[in-house]
Amino acid sequence: MTSRRPAVKKAAKPAADPRFPHGPLAVLDGDGSAYGVDGIVLDCPATTVVELVEWTLRESGLGAPKLNRYGKDSDPLIVLTAAAAVKLGLPGRLEGHEQRRSLRLPEDHPVVKQVAKAKWQLTQRGFGPWARIYRKAQGRDRQCVQLAILSWDALDERSWPGVAEMAPADIARVLGVYAQRVITPRGSTAVSGLELMTAMRPPTKPERDEETGNWTSGHNPGSLGTEPMDPAPPEATPEHPVVVQSGWTGGFLNEEAYQWVRSVDTLSDEECMLPYAVGLDLNTAFLAAAARLVVGLSAPDHFHNVKFNPKIPGSWLVDLSHIELDPRLPSPFTPDGSRPTGPAWYQTHTVAYAQELGYDVHPIEAYLRRETGAYLDPWHDRLKNAYVDTLADLGVTKDLDDRAFLAAMEQHKQADPALAAVLAAIKATVKGGVGKLRERPQGRHYKEGERWPALERPTWRPDIRAAVISKARVNMHRKLLNMSRMTGLFPLAVLSDCVVYPSPGSSPLDFLPYAASGKPQPGGFRLGPTPGLAKLEGVQPMLWAVELMEKGLNPARHIKGGDAVLDEGE
Repeated sequence: MTSRRPAVKKAAKPAADPRFPHGPLAVLDGDGSAYGVDGIVLDCPATTVVELVEWTLRESGLGAPKLNRYGKDSDPLIVLTAAAAVKLGLPGRLEGHEQRRSLRLPEDHPVVKQVAKAKWQLTQRGFGPWARIYRKAQGRDRQCVQLAILSWDALDERSWPGVAEMAPADIARVLGVYAQRVITPRGSTAVSGLELMTAMRPPTKPERDEETGNWTSGHNPGSLGTEPMDPAPPEATPEHPVVVQSGWTGGFLNEEAYQWVRSVDTLSDEECMLPYAVGLDLNTAFLAAAARLVVGLSAPDHFHNVKFNPKIPGSWLVDLSHIELDPRLPSPFTPDGSRPTGPAWYQTHTVAYAQELGYDVHPIEAYLRRETGAYLDPWHDRLKNAYVDTLADLGVTKDLDDRAFLAAMEQHKQADPALAAVLAAIKATVKGGVGKLRERPQGRHYKEGERWPALERPTWRPDIRAAVISKARVNMHRKLLNMSRMTGLFPLAVLSDCVVYPSPGSSPLDFLPYAASGKPQPGGFRLGPTPGLAKLEGVQPMLWAVELMEKGLNPARHIKGGDAVLDEGE
């Protein structure tokens, strides 16, 4: 086994697990070379999918140790190039009317039959771009191999920019760094984001039965457990059985990220005379919101006329329409920034912020959870470290002053396209994982009121998604308000984690608040490489921004040049 490529700057790695000497994954090309992490190349003699599975489990030395003592080891991942897929008898492309990600090989395809004949099983999602092939476990060891088929769009361009076109060794490097820092991919980045939650807080742990002395599987405190949980009706989606079967008409939470454009009428002449519109983007705002976020772990209980308690996670029906705020800022209570018109459902953070602003709140009704915990903390910590470490590898380190930080950010994508792709995937993992907490039904055959597959997951928790997004939006508003108090500046628009300000110069340094010492003023937006701090999103002429605003378009969506993608945790 020899390395055929020059050494690359390596991510700091945990000590290799003797069971998995060759790392978490390999990329197989059409010549039987399997490219692993750190320049390893293995010879893979397999000519069928079944042989590939057996080689992977018996001989490859691939896999990764569990991330939590009560968790499971990561299954080995084999990524197939187009040539490898064809060599193994798979079609070069999957064709059909469905969305690409839901395409599958038909049941009667020779490869699917081969797999079944050899007593292997496919998961319910069948043989698609991320096929899992497994056998029921013997004792504690389960046998399972994860495949990813590049020519079937396993690595989508938005989450893994440019990766599918890279050479096999480089693909292995990108996925390998991601696997070491986040988790071995098992599907889209959204799937990986969700899998990481469970991997960091497994649902069960071994418990000893006092009477028999036998070990059994017990609940792991702080986890979401093994059983799915129904949401309260206002936390559900309109098609959910708890809504349809109960005839619920009491309204729903609408905790989403901002999509707000300021009314042009509120612009002053001074603002319009400023030459630039500068967009700031908060690094992984949803991730920052997940830190030390207390969420419910038990089922919701229903209360009427209950006193508000900011420490209890849940959904509150409360009238916030009386709250007067500056029309140059979005309302903190609604995603479109408009003032509430009457009672509505809000997550705890939103109501707590109304209280923080000095207003009395009197909930009419609430669905609250008694058992609580910071479920997402280990998930947050791992993703934060992955984000910060990957940015640092790209030359954006914590020790830079603001000017050097802006300069480093301008160059970081060119520094190493492979690591830049890892960074994009980490960001997509955060947003996608949060979105999966409230996955909607997919497919043409779905009928309203039926259960859909995602509801069978203990991680289908729209209330946790609402908590993350509510906290992120409140964090954003708090900074907007502090900025207006410290600098007299008001934003032009906000889109999720991007905010656009009028500015006398083309840099954030021209309008962000600094103390006389040169240190950033606490409370406003601050530049930096960690989650929740800001980076430059883009600069355009002020006139450009005003013209968009007059058309009712959002300058924050377009300030980068091109169209920003709104990932609302969907």
